Amino acid sequence: MKAYWFDGLPGDQREAHDSGRIVDAGTLEKLGVLYYHCPETSAVDQLARQRGYKNRDEITVSPEKMGELYEAKVKMFFDEHLHEDEEIRYILDGSGFFDVRGESDDWLRISLQKDDLIILPAGIYHRFTTDTDNYIKAMRLFKEEPKWTPLNRAPELDANPYRQGYLSSRDHHTVLAK
Repeated sequence: MKAYWFDGLPGDQREAHDSGRIVDAGTLEKLGVLYYHCPETSAVDQLARQRGYKNRDEITVSPEKMGELYEAKVKMFFDEHLHEDEEIRYILDGSGFFDVRGESDDWLRISLQKDDLIILPAGIYHRFTTDTDNYIKAMRLFKEEPKWTPLNRAPELDANPYRQGYLSSRDHHTVLAK
């Protein structure tokens, strides 16, 4: 895992867009983003038990697997959105980027590859893209039945209880960390 501030320059979303300004794990944790390196799936199983993840599936995002739908799907995943559940991804193969909004609403980019596991809290604005290799295979973990319901960012979404809960938790964590 490597995290850094997104450079904001125009160009293909799958490029690194590395500003050269590194983001440490502590900054991610203040945002509620948790990272684990899990070279063995037994570590994923243990984490799933600890956090109450009951279900899982696998997704492969690539032109070979998705065919002509690939470009549209990658663009859809890159639309800024939130979920009302945690988003948990364990990278089985390949690589890609999760971008999350920082406290000042700037983008932080998190580069993930095989054996990386990330947990995004419910209510955080984020987006996902493959990198220039155009291939990632990930395990998705869920507390209940598998679902993936994105709520695209809009002014009325700021009143969403999951968004409000996230902001309250993030701001509380920031106050405790000072």
